[in-house]
Amino acid sequence: MKEFKTILFASDFSENSAYAFEYARDLAIKYQALLLIVHVINEPVDLRGFYVPHISFETLEEEIEEGARKMMDKFCGVHLRDYDNYETFIVPGIPYDEIIKKAEEVSADLIVMGTHGRSGLDHVLFGSTAEKVVRKSPVPVMTIRYSE
Repeated sequence: MKEFKTILFASDFSENSAYAFEYARDLAIKYQALLLIVHVINEPVDLRGFYVPHISFETLEEEIEEGARKMMDKFCGVHLRDYDNYETFIVPGIPYDEIIKKAEEVSADLIVMGTHGRSGLDHVLFGSTAEKVVRKSPVPVMTIRYSE
C-alpha cells in the first residue's frame, strides 16, 4: 500500500469542503502525514482604471486575503483540535491551477478535495475545479462528493 507522507487538502470553506476534510484528516492521522490545507482566492476582476468609491484595489485584495485567513483559522480551529502536523496556505489565482502547483511544489503524495456534483447547464457554465484538478494533476487525486 502507498505510504502518504504529505497530503494536500483544497478547501473552499463550504459545508461540502468540511465533509471532505474528514477524509483528508483521517488519512493524515492514519499515515502520520503532513497535512497541507490550501485555499485559493479566485483572482478578482481587475478593477484598476474603473472608479470604485471609497476603496482601492490593493485594499480590496488585502481585505479579501485577511477574510480568507480568518476563515482558515476558524476552519482549523473547528476541524483540527487534535492534530497539529499541518500547515495552511492562502494563495491567489485560478483554483485548479494553484492547487496543482502547490501539490507539485510540496511533493504531495495525494490531493483530497470535495466535489459539488453539479450537472447539466450548471456544470457547463461553471465547470468543476475538482474535475480540472483530476484531469490535469500529475499527483493522485481523491474527490469526495457531499451527500446531503
